[in-house]
Amino acid sequence: MGKTTGFIEFRRQKQPYRSVKKRLHDWNQVMEAWPVEPLKKQAARCMDCGIPFCHQGCPLGNLIPDWNDLVYRNQWLDAINRLHETNNFPEFTGALCPAPCEGSCVLGINDEPVTIKAVELSIIDRAWENGWIKPQKAKKKTGKKVSIIGSGPAGLAAAQQLARTGHDVTVFERDDRIGGLLRYGIPEFKMEKKRLDRRLKQLIEEGVIFKTNSHVGENIKVSDLQKDSDALLLTGGACESRDLIVEGRDLKGIYQAMKYLPMQNRICEGDTEPEKFINAEGKNVVIIGGGDTGADCLGTANRQGAKSVYQLEILPKPPNVRAEDNPWPEWPRIFRTASAHEEGVERVYSVSTEKFIDDGKGNVKALQVSKVEMKNINEQIIFEKVKGSTQEINCDLVLLAMGFIGPEKIGMLEQLRVQLDNRGNVVADKDTWMTNIEGVFSAGDMRRGQSLIVWAIAEGRSAAAGIDKYLMGDTDLPALV
Repeated sequence: MGKTTGFIEFRRQKQPYRSVKKRLHDWNQVMEAWPVEPLKKQAARCMDCGIPFCHQGCPLGNLIPDWNDLVYRNQWLDAINRLHETNNFPEFTGALCPAPCEGSCVLGINDEPVTIKAVELSIIDRAWENGWIKPQKAKKKTGKKVSIIGSGPAGLAAAQQLARTGHDVTVFERDDRIGGLLRYGIPEFKMEKKRLDRRLKQLIEEGVIFKTNSHVGENIKVSDLQKDSDALLLTGGACESRDLIVEGRDLKGIYQAMKYLPMQNRICEGDTEPEKFINAEGKNVVIIGGGDTGADCLGTANRQGAKSVYQLEILPKPPNVRAEDNPWPEWPRIFRTASAHEEGVERVYSVSTEKFIDDGKGNVKALQVSKVEMKNINEQIIFEKVKGSTQEINCDLVLLAMGFIGPEKIGMLEQLRVQLDNRGNVVADKDTWMTNIEGVFSAGDMRRGQSLIVWAIAEGRSAAAGIDKYLMGDTDLPALV
């Protein structure tokens, strides 16, 4: 390890961010580059544990102590090479992953964990700046064709692994641009799309073919793809949003987050503002859902000039420190503040929306909510209304950010007749990654349900190994999950 006493000498520092006053007036990424010397001190805090539990916390199995040590020693080229051994897209995880590895950091037992995520992002940024990222073209073609449906992180990871192995890979995306939720779900201020675009350029140079406006199951027949391909990989994500079916849901001014966010992302891409653009400017906004998607809506609404923003969550407010039933190295269920929350919001916990109130003209003007108490009865979680707690919250715009319930069933999945589990996700064998249909595989959120970007990349890499073995009889590709 680089510095034996680093974890004693240096305290954890927060990733540098642009000031709230500045960043609210543009759509540029909120994070700033970390100067080298302070960052090396953060990397030096890594203890190079005999059993690095950060590996356990990371679905990709990133070799975290290795590249922390290399950063401390100023060996950046070696650091990116070590990072790329396990992760195709460190710029995506470095910007977007909630860092479960940090939750498992041994230093976190009695101190603040190592800033793993920030070190990772700095490594990949420096690698791009120095021109170290080069296309890795296959030395020999196999003559096998693989079609991948969906261009999110799982599909892109699988595409890169398979193309480098020598297979002919085509990725089909139903939208007009490649990237899935990375493109239209993640706001620009959270991850600038230049990070995605330069990676896509690399994949194209490695031989991956991308086809946009290609909605498999609608304008492209699944049966045709099956005939033209030696293997099919389904990575369409979990795009079916959870709805809130209460009185007044049909009022104007109530939208799903995934209808709201893509509109602003398209404008940031240079598209013309649509006629029915959802704009929070001058409005009282209520976001229902306290997760990352809700925070993305929050940051977007504030940049659009919202008058006020409330973010409602049915769950109770998490504690500031681990509870007794949430010991290390489990994921810490503690109160967290995203960069968007620093920009202005009223966060309300333990509250349930009972109905939306009409202004008399078919528009939403308020929410009727009540406080709830979460109880565990016979190992089932219920939310019991607190008597006398009913109140109204005025609003002009309501954004539903309550997560996703699984992949869309109509179209491709229906036509393929793939087996679904009791949650509506595609069933695929964890060893082979094949569905019940011969030659058809699945990975990412379409298989496991709504999850983290790091899991999507891990599953995409593993599914690529399963496909390669299916096509060639054996594989050298890694499969960690």
